[in-house]
Amino acid sequence: MSFRLAWVVSAGVMALLLAACGTPVHGVGAGNETIDDADSPETAQPATTESGQAYAGFPEIQSLPVNLSAPAVHARWKHYKLPGKQATLYAFAPVDKRLALLATAVSSASILRQAVHAEPDALRNIKFSWKVPALIPGADLTQRETHDSPVRVALSFAGDRAKFSLKNAMLSELTEVLTGEPLPYATLMYVWCNDCTRGNVIVNPRTDRIREIALESGPERLGQWQDYERDIRADFERAFGEMPGALVHVGLMTDTDNSRESATAWYGPISLTQ
Repeated sequence: MSFRLAWVVSAGVMALLLAACGTPVHGVGAGNETIDDADSPETAQPATTESGQAYAGFPEIQSLPVNLSAPAVHARWKHYKLPGKQATLYAFAPVDKRLALLATAVSSASILRQAVHAEPDALRNIKFSWKVPALIPGADLTQRETHDSPVRVALSFAGDRAKFSLKNAMLSELTEVLTGEPLPYATLMYVWCNDCTRGNVIVNPRTDRIREIALESGPERLGQWQDYERDIRADFERAFGEMPGALVHVGLMTDTDNSRESATAWYGPISLTQ
């Protein structure tokens, strides 16, 4: 492999996680149901508790402002694995009398992703919550070698890829070859960093088409549920300096593949509201 191609492959790791159509895998972890291989949108059914009661919020995204009848809205979250990476394990695990999804990462990275479609004029707010018991030792979101976060909520957007730089165009082409999908035009992430200014926008060190807003920083709020409501349009404009395109995917990810450490976190249900 040439040096140039090797560099591009390295640069694509995070993008592949967000755009991946890689090998689906079984999630295994503590709690009730695990997140299994994705069914087709036409046949997928919402996961249920042991009593048969359907979960509200997992695996479905609630309160979507558009396309409520679209099959993908009712499909399971899809668990994707990056080739060559150990998968993070995801399982339903109610905690603190809350509905929750437990993520367990051990030198691993994978993403739960659901396809949605919300045109720019329909973008409003996103509500979500998470609970993080501990930070990832040595993680630093500004560095490629240690770019991990115990929690991520990722929003991917459509747009004109003709505007890509040469580097991002090459990365997009490689992503499509390896996964069947090109690099998303833009991805906005909400993250928790070890040591940064809360609210800062962090440009991903692998590609500037992924930008992260640090909702939390440091240990102050560890071990407590944190609830958020964010203005998607305003956050996108602040992060990217332009208007967003259509929202096409919502994802969750807990990753420790770069730091080679372990992490756990809980996610609450997600809703997109008008």
